Amino acid sequence: MIVAILLAYLKRINQRAHFRDVFAGVGSAFALIFAGGLAAYFLIERYNGSNIQTYFETGTFLIAAAVLTYMTFWMQSHARGLSHDLQSKSDAALSQGKRWGLAILSFQAVGREGLETMVFTLAIIFANSKQAAAPLHGGALWLGALLGIAVALLIAFYIYKLGAKLNMRRFFQVLGVALMVFAAGLLADAIQNMQELKWLPFGRGQLWNSGSVLSENSNIGDALHNLFGYSQQPSILQAVIWVLYILGGITLFMYLGRKKKAKKA
Repeated sequence: MIVAILLAYLKRINQRAHFRDVFAGVGSAFALIFAGGLAAYFLIERYNGSNIQTYFETGTFLIAAAVLTYMTFWMQSHARGLSHDLQSKSDAALSQGKRWGLAILSFQAVGREGLETMVFTLAIIFANSKQAAAPLHGGALWLGALLGIAVALLIAFYIYKLGAKLNMRRFFQVLGVALMVFAAGLLADAIQNMQELKWLPFGRGQLWNSGSVLSENSNIGDALHNLFGYSQQPSILQAVIWVLYILGGITLFMYLGRKKKAKKA
C-alpha cells in the first residue's frame, strides 16, 4: 500500500522517472530483511531441541505480539493521514533534487514494515516447528507467504492502476482486529514455553484435550494454531491470557477509534 501510494502520487505529478528510485529502495529493503530473516532462523535452528532455542522462540513470540499490537494502534492513528504524509515527504525529497531521497523514503517505509513481518513470520515458523508433524507443513508455510504477497500486490495494483480510493480507516479497522487475534495466539505460545521452562509455575492445569477431535498436527489444526493460537491441550493460564488480551485489546482499539472519530466530527 505504501509503495502504491508513492507510485500513484509520482504518476499524478508526472514524475514517472522516479519510479526506479522507489523500486531501488523497495528492492534493497526486501533483500536486507530476507537475508536477516534467514540468518536469524538458521542461528536459532542451531540450538534445536535445547533450552536456548526455547529462549529464542519465547522472545520472538513476545516481540512479535508486541509489534503486532503496536502496528494495530499505529495504523488506527495514521489511517487518515498516511497518504498525505507520504506525499509531503515525497515533495520534500523531489524539491531537494536528490534522487536517492525517494529511495530512502521507500526503503524506510518498506524496511520498517518488512522487519515487523519478518519477526511475525519467524514466530509463525517456530510455532509450527513445535508440532510433531511440522516438516509436513513447510510447503504450506511458503504457500501461505506467497498467497499473502499475491493479495498485497492485488491491493497495490487496485490502488495504483485503477485509481480507487480505499477507505483507509475501515481497512485498518478490520485488519487491526485480525492482528489482535494473531497477537493473542503468539502470547499463548509464549505462555506455553514459559510454563515448560518453569518460569510460570502457576496456572498449569489442563482445561481440555481436544486432540481426538482436532489435532494440532492436522492441516486444519496446525493452521488454527499458527493463526489464532488454537491448542488441543491449553493450560488455564494460556486460556486466561488469550481471552483477556482479545477482550481488552479489541475493546480498547474500538473505543479509541470511536473516540477519535467523534472528536473529528
